[in-house]
Amino acid sequence: MPIPLAYNLRSVSARWTSAVVAVLGIAVGVFVAMLSLARGFKATLVASGSPDNALVRRADSNSEIIGSLELDQVRVVENSPFIAGGKDGPLASPEVVVIAVFPLKATGSDAMVQVRGVSAKALEVRGKIRMTAGRFLRPGLNELVVGSNAVRSYEGFALGDTARFGGATWTVVGVFDAGGSSFDSEIWTDAALLNQLYQRPTNIFQSVTVRLASADAFASFRDAMTSDPRLNVRVEREIEFYASQSTMLTTLIVVFGSIVGAVMGIGAVFGALNTMYSAVSERSREIATIRALGFGEMSVVVSFLFEALVIALIGGAIGCAAVVPLNHYTVGALNFQSFSHLDFAFRVTPDLLLAGIAFALVMGIAGGVPPAVHAARSAIAPTLRGL
Repeated sequence: MPIPLAYNLRSVSARWTSAVVAVLGIAVGVFVAMLSLARGFKATLVASGSPDNALVRRADSNSEIIGSLELDQVRVVENSPFIAGGKDGPLASPEVVVIAVFPLKATGSDAMVQVRGVSAKALEVRGKIRMTAGRFLRPGLNELVVGSNAVRSYEGFALGDTARFGGATWTVVGVFDAGGSSFDSEIWTDAALLNQLYQRPTNIFQSVTVRLASADAFASFRDAMTSDPRLNVRVEREIEFYASQSTMLTTLIVVFGSIVGAVMGIGAVFGALNTMYSAVSERSREIATIRALGFGEMSVVVSFLFEALVIALIGGAIGCAAVVPLNHYTVGALNFQSFSHLDFAFRVTPDLLLAGIAFALVMGIAGGVPPAVHAARSAIAPTLRGL
């Protein structure tokens, strides 16, 4: 016969368990926060890609920054029948990427920022990017357009500001919104000017982003490009390329967060053990009385385990509630694969909150089973003689 659950609920409310609840809450909060940080970083990079776009770069390059495509190769790509057409021809944007150092507004420290040289078709190729202030840059002029996060993060890049880098002076003529993607942390200018500034050949690009005629045309486009003897290229869906760029830091955050969560979880388990063993010691006469009334050992084990799970659930809920305000809070970090600063937001999603609750319940089981077994095996007669 099971012990009424109301007994355990009254016991939880009557006894001081805030210490273990706090420890559980902190452990769960850290666990969920680290996972939401990794989720936000990956989501920011994945959002940079479109399923309708493909990225073409040199076959042996693992990032844009070390790619190399000559102008005649770019022309071969642009002439593909699998590329969508725009008002000014095929929707292909040959681009170059460099890293420049600019101060952060928040700290004044230097950040490595990705500066992208683009073509006049860059906005048309990436249809989801919208100008929110000013206008798009004009080819051949020392003009910049900056992402919405770049305006907030880097000193001296507000609309109308002049910035100096690479020995030249540039004017910020526009601000764009890339929907929370990595482009929001970038600064864009004309590709030909950026090549000249860094003393590179003007007919060399590092990648070509194309808008496909349809998402289903990717396989045909990839096969045509990789089999062309004039090219030595690697073709990926844009969304897959940016997802791969998130792998290193995402893995680092998850591993580090798991280690920290595990260490704090062990502490929480010991806190739960201490609390439950204290409860068993204080309630030895109650337990003996319950056993004398006919409740079996398994009933006592289940009863005390339920009590431990209630405490764990409360602690997990507190930890999850503490993390929820971090949702969409923006932070910055260095993306080790592009060697550039990237702003991204925490993403506290329902599945991560459920994972946090499950983590708390696991700690509750680990900390509740030994005291529950100890309570069930307590001697009845000696304890009752003390009444």
